Amino acid sequence: MGSSYKLDKDAFSRRLKRLYDMWKEPDEKCEGGFKNMDALVVPVGNTEEIVYCKSTSLQLWLFGYELADCVMVFAENEVHFLASKKKIEFLSQIAAVKSEEGMPTFKFHPRDKSDEDKANFKTLMNIIKGSKEGKVVGMFVKDKDGFNDSFVKSFKNTMKGENFEIFDASTAMSYAMGPKDDQELSTTRKACQVSSDLYNKYLKDQIMDIIDSEKKVRHSKLSESTEGAMSDKKYISGYDTNYLDMCYPPIIQSGGNYALKFSAESDKNCLHFGAIVCSLGAKYRHYCSNITRTLLVNPSDEIKELYEIVVDLQEEVLKHLVPGAKLSDVYEAGVKFIKEKKPDMLDRFTKNWGFSMGLEFRDSSLIIGPKSTGYAKKNMVFNVNMGIQDIKNPKGSDKTDKTYAIFVGDTVVVNETGPATIFTNIKKKIKNVGIFIKEEEDEEEESEKEDKNDEVPKTLLGRGKRTAVLDNKLRVESSTEEKRKQHQKELGAAMNEAARQRLAEQGSGQQVEKVRKSTVSYKSASQMPQENEVKELKIFVDRKYETVLLPIFGLSVPFHISTIKNISQSVEGDYTYLRINFFHPGATVGRNEGGSYSQPDATFVKEMTYRSTNVKEQGELSAPSSNLSTAFRLIKEVQKKFKNREAEEKEKEDLVKQDTLVISTNKGNPKLKDLYIRPNIVSKRMTGVLEAHTNGFRYTSVRGDKVDILYNNIKHAFFQPCDGEMIILLHFHLKHAIMFGKKKHIDVQFYTEVGEITTDLGKHQHMHDRDDLAGEQAERELRHKLKSAFKSFCDKVDTMTKQEVDFDTPYRDLGFPGAPFRSTVLLQPTSGCLVNLTEWPPFVITLEDVELVHFERVQFHLKNFDMVFVFKDYRRRTVMVNAIPMNMLDHVKEWLNSCDIRYTEGVQSLNWAKIMKTIVDDSENFFESGGWSFLDPESGSEKEQESSEDEEDEVYKPTDEESVEESESDSDDYSEYSEDSESAEELGSSEESGKDWSDLEAEAAAADKEDSLVDEFPNKKGSSSSNQKHGSSSKHTSSSSKHHSSSKHKSPEKRHGSSRSHSSSPKKSHKDKHSSPKKSSHSSKDKSSLKRSHGSSHSSKDSKRSRK
Repeated sequence: MGSSYKLDKDAFSRRLKRLYDMWKEPDEKCEGGFKNMDALVVPVGNTEEIVYCKSTSLQLWLFGYELADCVMVFAENEVHFLASKKKIEFLSQIAAVKSEEGMPTFKFHPRDKSDEDKANFKTLMNIIKGSKEGKVVGMFVKDKDGFNDSFVKSFKNTMKGENFEIFDASTAMSYAMGPKDDQELSTTRKACQVSSDLYNKYLKDQIMDIIDSEKKVRHSKLSESTEGAMSDKKYISGYDTNYLDMCYPPIIQSGGNYALKFSAESDKNCLHFGAIVCSLGAKYRHYCSNITRTLLVNPSDEIKELYEIVVDLQEEVLKHLVPGAKLSDVYEAGVKFIKEKKPDMLDRFTKNWGFSMGLEFRDSSLIIGPKSTGYAKKNMVFNVNMGIQDIKNPKGSDKTDKTYAIFVGDTVVVNETGPATIFTNIKKKIKNVGIFIKEEEDEEEESEKEDKNDEVPKTLLGRGKRTAVLDNKLRVESSTEEKRKQHQKELGAAMNEAARQRLAEQGSGQQVEKVRKSTVSYKSASQMPQENEVKELKIFVDRKYETVLLPIFGLSVPFHISTIKNISQSVEGDYTYLRINFFHPGATVGRNEGGSYSQPDATFVKEMTYRSTNVKEQGELSAPSSNLSTAFRLIKEVQKKFKNREAEEKEKEDLVKQDTLVISTNKGNPKLKDLYIRPNIVSKRMTGVLEAHTNGFRYTSVRGDKVDILYNNIKHAFFQPCDGEMIILLHFHLKHAIMFGKKKHIDVQFYTEVGEITTDLGKHQHMHDRDDLAGEQAERELRHKLKSAFKSFCDKVDTMTKQEVDFDTPYRDLGFPGAPFRSTVLLQPTSGCLVNLTEWPPFVITLEDVELVHFERVQFHLKNFDMVFVFKDYRRRTVMVNAIPMNMLDHVKEWLNSCDIRYTEGVQSLNWAKIMKTIVDDSENFFESGGWSFLDPESGSEKEQESSEDEEDEVYKPTDEESVEESESDSDDYSEYSEDSESAEELGSSEESGKDWSDLEAEAAAADKEDSLVDEFPNKKGSSSSNQKHGSSSKHTSSSSKHHSSSKHKSPEKRHGSSRSHSSSPKKSHKDKHSSPKKSSHSSKDKSSLKRSHGSSHSSKDSKRSRK
């Protein structure tokens, strides 16, 4: 080791001073302090086989490196180093450290191997004797037997010959090294982040894949692969891998063999799908971290209860882990908690709740146990872990299922006040670690039970059953549709009952109509202006009181500007006219204006018109009409000012007053720079900085504009990475709107662009262009960098707010296209919402607010369908998403079903405004008549509709008597074309009997010839009367094609109209079931005519004859 290794002089000086300050003025609370020690001796030999010890930790703490074959003697005023020349060359850097009061001087002694350092040892013995009284020597007793090389043995033998009193300084050194400075905390936090990423991004996913594919993987193999994943940038990025290492090999345990300690090893048994205990710890720049989690596969209710107790126990211990707390008292607080919750399980809990850690993974001097005499200090780092072992599972099928264990642990730091803060903040509630699987056999045997209970597919649970999101790892089964329908039936029944109770509790809840604010111009006559214009009975505009004084019958009458609807000015000849229209009930037709007036029955002035001459008489400075022109201009100005103020007040009227943002002066606040805000504060887009403070976020633009978003006003927080998008964003959906840019906003978004959104089409493109390849590489790196920065920001905020602000990420794989507004976008589910955040305005639907979802226009021949969200608040307007592809219908149904949301479907588009108004007006009657079941396609509504249609068809079928009467009255109508009727009937009945084009052309020519004969010999008997009688039907049929085949495509109305026109030809007789005038009035609803296309074939000819 030479001068190429740099030593952090500031850290060395700061830490050595702390060590000597504690020696001179020890903390009386901390037993085993430095007060009885005359000198501290730290010999270090060969460190290759040593993993953790206090001696090497002290070296790392002071110098940042381990110095093998080195002896350090800390005397009262001096520090002596015995080491090789290269190490002394490195240590000589500390000579440049500024000497401060209380700091010792440094002496260096190069090793002399010729006499095996005997002379050097003798010199060090004299230095020890000269320090204070020279009798008591502090050493790390547990390290004495750790170094067995000849150098350390020789030094220890020399010390034995001097008969020094040995004092164990391990505990005292733990108090010196325990409280971490800012640099150490930062390094520890990074180590914790590595542990969290390794568990969350790799180990947990690997276990999930193993369970999903039912593979057989050994614990030891999984442990090795986890350790190897540390060097993979896919999982661990942004850290110098040269300084990364594992504190211990990852420990994976399952299948009944559990040892809840960190010295355990992963055995060669295969992973069992029960309780899976995972422990791993990464160290960064020698600082250790640890995280322990237990994944539970299909846990019983008892196991769930015990797991929640363990998690709550950890929270209870963290509450008591504060500066000055005795560690044994912290342990007793945990024991008290267990006695209250589960006293019979106390003996199965682990024997301590954790230990201090730092450069050593486990500092045995500071253990949270029953016999510990240590105390917690500010900025100490602890590994707080607790567990239960030997949990009996009577429902277990084999030996591996009979015994369970639960183990939970995190790395925490002691705060100045309040509970300790968790650095490895990976969620550990039962909904985050529970894995629920239903086997196919169980599904067949207990299908009914599973329909009720198996609400979540095989995936990590989201935020409870209501907001669980369907993962993309579903097992497709044949009975999925049946199960879905059964589940939907149960949801429908439960929904109707819950809605009935909810509306009953709310009562009538009729909204009170807002009354127009009564505006008073002047409270007394003394406030009226005394201007000359008023006295001269001219129109005067009082801008102070926003009032117009109009002369009426010799008096100036004030009208507030709010009563004026509009004004107009016109010049006609020598006169100028000023017309003033006022607001009054009924002024706006179709709107509910009556309720907006305090006295709608009073008499209102509708309009007033003033006329004044444009001719200026002699001696006048201006024409009399100038008063009208001035009044017109001033009224417009005052009206504009009043309307703007009213608009602002209307925007602010339902604003909820927010708390004041508490600014945090901590420099380490989570912060993101160069972000744009949507919607814009001003018309021009500008960047700014988003920073998290004590109780909210503050966005500060480059112009100095500030937007504050408080944590308690955030309903949903989303983080959408830039995967497949051109922007990366943070989106906040608020509980109450906030005001900025003179408008209210319920959605606020902060984003930055990734890469170029626009492309220069004029630039020559080449697939192997170096500039393009470099640009793509740069964009990939930028995406990765931004994603890491945003993710780090979200994690820090999550930790800082104790999960009050929890950023949700949309599941892009579960997305489906739709058009909530004008354009089609990708709608993506989250754990509790359905969102689109890329396009503006954003689309955010909270699933907890949704009562049901109805699919409209669900027909096989259509490419798209619509989706309507009905909310639990029936007064809230429904939301529709249009143009969802039909092939996504099953996908959307499956997702909604997994979220326990009731859905229905239909072929028609419904008038939802009218439906919701009907429900709100008479909700009791609505639910008594079946509630939302009217939307169910399997309900009786469709059957009733079909029966009503059949009844209508029966109405249009003429009776035998009617047909006889019809044949008698028109006996000679159709005999001439009976043959054509038969041919047309054959043509309409089957495609195989259809005629080819040549036959049709011949028939058409024959029909034209017959038409010409009719023109030469027109009907003289009843033709005019029939034409007059059925003129309307002739108009419909005149555009019919001459070909018989075209008549098949006529609408029912046209066909029936054509059939009526047969009666206008009196030449031949033919029995026609549709010729009854009495029944023909219902032709638009007659569906039987659809099946009788031959009737319209006659009409195409006969109607022409009747017209001609």
